[in-house]
Amino acid sequence: MPTGKKPGRPSIWTRRKLINGIRWRTRTGTPWRDVPERYGPWGRVHDLFRRWQRNGTWKRIFAELQAQADAKQLIAWDINVDSTVCRAHQHAAGARKKGTCRSNRPAASAPNRTTTGSDARAAA
Repeated sequence: MPTGKKPGRPSIWTRRKLINGIRWRTRTGTPWRDVPERYGPWGRVHDLFRRWQRNGTWKRIFAELQAQADAKQLIAWDINVDSTVCRAHQHAAGARKKGTCRSNRPAASAPNRTTTGSDARAAA
């Protein structure tokens, strides 16, 4: 029996074509169903992507590529924080400020009730 060959039906689509389909889809941002047929059936392309995502292959590839780029000093590890994009939570918009609570303010005087015609008749 020859070594290196898997038993069963041979694959029509090479893994390289499927990976190129994943790269094409990631680069363009289109739905999986729009992957061109030259990369293989979109279901097979998506299946390979999901399997590798679940078993951590993409994380390992990214870590290795990042380590190689860092060793060649191709990555600048500078951090820039722009405060113009920092936003408060929506519930923080109307929060009370410290010291402006109504119970801390002295009451000036009780507001007068406006007397209406029916109140005047009831009082008489």
